[in-house]
Amino acid sequence: MSNTPDLPWIPARRTAPARAADWVRGFSVGQVAVATPFLLAPMSGVTDTAFRVTVLEASGAASVGLLTTEFLSVELLTSGHMATRMRMAFAPELERPLSVQLFGGDPGRMAEAARHVEAAGAQVVDINCGCPAPKVVRRGGGAELMRDPSHLARLVEAAATAVDIPVTVKLRSGWDDSQRNVVEVAQLAERAGAAMISVHGRSRAQRYAGAPDWDLVDEVARAVRVPVVGSGDLVAAEQALARLRHTQAAGVMIGRAAIMNPWIFGQIQDLIAGRAPRVPGSAARVALVEAFAERLSHTLPEGAIAGRLKQLLARLSKGVPGGGLLRSVALRATTHEALLAHVRAFFEAAELGETARWAETTRLQLERVG
Repeated sequence: MSNTPDLPWIPARRTAPARAADWVRGFSVGQVAVATPFLLAPMSGVTDTAFRVTVLEASGAASVGLLTTEFLSVELLTSGHMATRMRMAFAPELERPLSVQLFGGDPGRMAEAARHVEAAGAQVVDINCGCPAPKVVRRGGGAELMRDPSHLARLVEAAATAVDIPVTVKLRSGWDDSQRNVVEVAQLAERAGAAMISVHGRSRAQRYAGAPDWDLVDEVARAVRVPVVGSGDLVAAEQALARLRHTQAAGVMIGRAAIMNPWIFGQIQDLIAGRAPRVPGSAARVALVEAFAERLSHTLPEGAIAGRLKQLLARLSKGVPGGGLLRSVALRATTHEALLAHVRAFFEAAELGETARWAETTRLQLERVG
């Protein structure tokens, strides 16, 4: 691929054959088999069932080892909050294995919420101990738990004791640079019953700025016996493979890159098989947006559908010639059908090599409407 990243900064840590097919392998989370070590990360407001199924359709169901929901509040889930319960919805015939991510600070509520997840038919419960958002931290969840490892361990133990399905945790490197305690926290979580540990190599203070510390991911993987999955700035298929090969991580988790490129998991599988990674054409991009809109229409009102499509399109059109203008006109759309009309016109013009003409016509239309 022309955009293949140069990765000289990744140290050689794992001795492995040159052919990816010889060293890429799945792993187990408790009794749950993860067939391929490339996982879809949980993302708030993004990874609902419509998005997860869209990624599976774009990349191929066998290309994603584990799917995870956006995080759910244990307080709202256990109090019967309907919107929260709807956010746990999934397509059991397609989305397997599925992990439901929870956040909260009360062990009793965490245990009860874990039982709800198990009863719903999910295969894994994940506890979010890494979200940096103030609204989560203030409630004793997310990255706040990195400052109280013993309480984090109590949450894990409460959930693991309450259910028969495996319980996992998502951690950050620490609260800030003065408290990078993820290795010790991971060991505590393992002793409390965690069956897998995911590590985002940034502190809470960093949020999403600066480079993630993959050396720390590797250190955690060497310090515990359960599988460790790394995450942070995996933007290309080649990069995901390189991180897996050159650390002791059992798997890697892909988040924001899957919004920009829902085909990324399939591209990884192409590389493993020795093929050139697939490059989706204009028709495939239009079909993906249309299918996503159709799935959203089953659960969301019109205004919310348009908003979610704009969210996807803002990423999907990045780096595409004329994409900035497409985003500009699409953001003005008040219905999802109007937005889809802009998408179809743009990608049809791109397919015919007429993006410049589309852009000129669109600019004139924008000038006329003010």
